[in-house]
Amino acid sequence: MFRQIHTGGIYNLYPLEGSSQWYWGMDCTGGDLYEAEELFTDGHKIDRTRLIFIHHPDGKVVEPIPAKKGQYFGRPLFYENKLILLVADFPEKQLHILFYDPETEAVSTLATLPRSITKDCYNLQLKHAPLMLVRQGQENTLEILWPVQKTYAMALQESFQCRHGDELYFSTWYEDPDYRDEIVVRDFHTGNILRRLPGVLMLMPDGQIWILDE
Repeated sequence: MFRQIHTGGIYNLYPLEGSSQWYWGMDCTGGDLYEAEELFTDGHKIDRTRLIFIHHPDGKVVEPIPAKKGQYFGRPLFYENKLILLVADFPEKQLHILFYDPETEAVSTLATLPRSITKDCYNLQLKHAPLMLVRQGQENTLEILWPVQKTYAMALQESFQCRHGDELYFSTWYEDPDYRDEIVVRDFHTGNILRRLPGVLMLMPDGQIWILDE
């Protein structure tokens, strides 16, 4: 069975994290706001991005926010039955966290933050749960920028995956001398390591978090 879907030239689609029914696609940058800010600063001919969502199985295409000059999108999420959008408006020097309700087709604002809330947009992204805006910097730090502001030191190989209650989950790896993967669990309040688990974390399309171990 063939289904023709008009995407306006966006051909690369990705599963929307947190959903088993939605896919998202972008015409440039893939949701990397660090690259997007470089394009804007350099006056590149790509002066905006488009973000679309496609629902499976009906193939409905949704573009909640029309593209406009100087506006770029980060990687979206699906959270509490809503499409969550991260939007950088570089001319206005603002970051917006919005949600689109598929049932009402309404767009609402969760937060508007000054661009200056973070040093740069390197690894700036939405995470859950609860919903957060974070930045994993090049200085071996994790910053939570919204809805609270906290900074944690972490090891070079650590990569933040998600929060569950008062615990932060990181993936890491070692070669000592054989390669192995590990999950590092840190306290949300202090950043102290609570425990280490062998294996890797896998975020499933429906929002489940699987721990794959031996």
